[in-house]
Amino acid sequence: MNKIVTFGVYDYFHLGHLRLFEQAKKYGDYLIVAVQDGDYILKYKPDAKVLYSTEERVEIIKALRVVDEVVVYQSVGAEALEKIDFDTLALGEDHKGGRFDEAVAWCEEHGKQVVRLKRTPGIASSDIKKELTK
Repeated sequence: MNKIVTFGVYDYFHLGHLRLFEQAKKYGDYLIVAVQDGDYILKYKPDAKVLYSTEERVEIIKALRVVDEVVVYQSVGAEALEKIDFDTLALGEDHKGGRFDEAVAWCEEHGKQVVRLKRTPGIASSDIKKELTK
């Protein structure tokens, strides 16, 4: 069985997130979605407007048929990756630099595959937040 993991906040859940999960699932049999801890987000971005709690976001993601498992993480990187049993890391095409480069390097060192997923055109969480918080 090939296990895929993808990381994100998934607040303001939208069609782009669902399509990302569907793309990721095409790379294996078992999809693990890692949801970022809300307290961790607010620790580093105290002005962030997080709509749903960590528990609520986990509940939303768990309800999706395409998702097999949901885990909570703080920051993408070696510490988070070491705790998850996976074969393939699925990153969005915008997941570049800093902690994502560290995650890719960790995967390369540990024999894990890394795939890049396409964004859904015209859909972005940041745009949705701007519209809802006007």
